[in-house]
Amino acid sequence: MISILFVCLGNICRSPMAEAIMKHYAAEEGLKHKIAVDSAGTGDWHIGKPPHEGTRRILDSNTISYEGLLARKVEEKDLTSHHYIIAMDAENLGNLRRMAGYTKTGYIGRLLDFVDEANLSDVPDPYFTNNFEETYELISSGCKHLLQYIKKEHNL
Repeated sequence: MISILFVCLGNICRSPMAEAIMKHYAAEEGLKHKIAVDSAGTGDWHIGKPPHEGTRRILDSNTISYEGLLARKVEEKDLTSHHYIIAMDAENLGNLRRMAGYTKTGYIGRLLDFVDEANLSDVPDPYFTNNFEETYELISSGCKHLLQYIKKEHNL
């Protein structure tokens, strides 16, 4: 089973959105039993809370389930138990790399690194921009490209 962990700051906007979208895409491609998806935040402000209402609204409008998603903080064991640790931005990428130190981890990178035609490197945080539509479009594109990469790399 290939394991993906999406990471943002508080785990209520971007990373749970990515988790829900990737689960949706994996299920559409018949890969939900081959790809495990999770999300977490580098901060602890929202632990135990459901996704932000803006995230829930955009996922609802695109018929993507977020059932059971609750915010949690990245734990040390996450760094060794996932094949792909995907940050939404450079700040969280740096935090993850500092946490990992010299520990052998899976791939750690940014979601938009998988999108050749992306005009941005970071997925903007809609908690501050309030632009959940832009965030959804960027994450959807990133998840599609990441899934294609994983399928190719792992012969799925």
